[in-house]
Amino acid sequence: MKISIREATCSDVQGIAHVHVAAWKTAYRGIVPQPFLDSLDVASRVETWKGEFDKGGSHICVAENETEVCGFASGGALREPIEDFDAEIYAIYLLPTVKGRGAGRLLMQHLAQTLRNDGFSRVAVWVLGENPSRSFYEHLGAKLITQKLIRIGDADLPEVAYGWHDIRTLATPAEDRS
Repeated sequence: MKISIREATCSDVQGIAHVHVAAWKTAYRGIVPQPFLDSLDVASRVETWKGEFDKGGSHICVAENETEVCGFASGGALREPIEDFDAEIYAIYLLPTVKGRGAGRLLMQHLAQTLRNDGFSRVAVWVLGENPSRSFYEHLGAKLITQKLIRIGDADLPEVAYGWHDIRTLATPAEDRS
């Protein structure tokens, strides 16, 4: 399966919303309260993502296979202070059918390079502490930097931040680093 990465456009909101909902309902089952997951729907996420495009200020990229948007990532300036960091990966989600095939790594590299081109040098990402996919960030060289509690539905859940003190380590494929 060939995966390509490109900057998203407003015409991608349907695909992004579909990936967002499908990924949440799969990845967070047993972690996030089920009533919250059951309440997620593509139509409301389409509106949320239209708003993100209208608002601007963040970068959004998509992963595509031969037939559809199968993943996305977004990021920009840090939304809340984390000492020594200036940029944040706001979201990265993949359809379950493409996980483990390199699309996530390609999305992260593309977004990190875009953020680096904007002058950012240190990037962080927040992830639910119970998310088994958090090892993905460790595999890409991130270090655990802080944690907090967040409220999702009627539950307080631990969230952890991973960070790269040098964005170049994320933006550059391992085989190209010298």
